[in-house]
Amino acid sequence: MGKDIGIQVVDSTNEGTVLDLKINPIRDASNKIVSGLVIGNTLEQNKAFILIAQPNDFKDNPTLGVGFDDNLLGEDLLEYRHKIREEFAKDGLKTTKLDLYDLKNVEIKAHYE
Repeated sequence: MGKDIGIQVVDSTNEGTVLDLKINPIRDASNKIVSGLVIGNTLEQNKAFILIAQPNDFKDNPTLGVGFDDNLLGEDLLEYRHKIREEFAKDGLKTTKLDLYDLKNVEIKAHYE
């Protein structure tokens, strides 16, 4: 299993509280829950977590995190373009497209190597 497969989090307010664990209880014939956590592709949520995380948010990688919310009102995004590439690389992500010139039209394409 690669780094882009794992436990899903809620990514839409239609499904619940965003970033909570995505749970879909499955019951057996006696109505006991036999599974519930949703497993699937986590690439997009991993990218989002790295973007919003501050350093020390991840116990297993304390230097990882862009801390993007620190600059949401700022105007100089050049520093963040470099930081995003650098932080994604720490997690094994190769950034192939990074369009961060307008916060209303951000596009970040990356994949695990």
